[in-house]
Amino acid sequence: MLLSVCSMMLLASCVAKKEHLALQEKYEKSQDLLNTATVKLNSCLSDVAAANARVETMKDQLNDLRKANQDLIDTKGNLTTLTQKGAENLEKSLESLKERDLKITRLQDALTKKDSVTLAVVTSLKKAVGINDPDIEINVEKGVVFISIADKLLFKSGSYNVTTRANEILGKVAKVINSKPDFEAMVESHTDNVSYSKPPLLDNWDLSVKRATSVVRVLESLGVNPQQLIASGRSSYVPLVDNDTAENRAKNRRTRIVVLPKIDQFYEMVETEMKNLSTEN
Repeated sequence: MLLSVCSMMLLASCVAKKEHLALQEKYEKSQDLLNTATVKLNSCLSDVAAANARVETMKDQLNDLRKANQDLIDTKGNLTTLTQKGAENLEKSLESLKERDLKITRLQDALTKKDSVTLAVVTSLKKAVGINDPDIEINVEKGVVFISIADKLLFKSGSYNVTTRANEILGKVAKVINSKPDFEAMVESHTDNVSYSKPPLLDNWDLSVKRATSVVRVLESLGVNPQQLIASGRSSYVPLVDNDTAENRAKNRRTRIVVLPKIDQFYEMVETEMKNLSTEN
């Protein structure tokens, strides 16, 4: 009896073990299937996320394209307006350029007229003076006439009294100045750097100014309109050469008469031309 019971228990144990192994194997297969399904699910979820991102990008691109298309439509309409305005502006610009060119031409004419008058002054001076003297120079610089007269032709050493020889030369200069009432004559006196002090004069400044006024008075006595005359003393501060030799100091002692158009009248001439231009337009 006992043997039978043991046999039955042993048999039952073997059956249970087989079932357990079968269940274990089935569980492992099920677990493998679950893991595989999980991997596939995660992959699908990643694909869905990527697809959604592409969709959003395409939506943004679509919106951009729609906006660009609308901008093109608006630009086309604006271009029509701009083309009309551009034509009008171009026409106005051309008119402005024509007006500017005409103004430049008028100004050039005024400058040419001034230069012609200046040249006439030089010719008249050279003809009137008629002296080939190295101590008298007549030239033009930047539209201004310069007459440079050596000190020894006008004054004695240390004096501001004009010599007889100076009256002859200044008489010819006065004749030319009188023929040009629209011009001014500035008498500019220069000394060397040797100190000068002889009462009532204090220094080279006083001497240069006094010499300039002496020449101005001579020109005035010769009939030159005093409104055309300017007296200017420069002392020793604008030398032609270094004051290192007696010869160089003699060069620096000089009187320069600057004949120049009255600036206000010159600009008045230009303004008149501009007004004429405005009236014509």
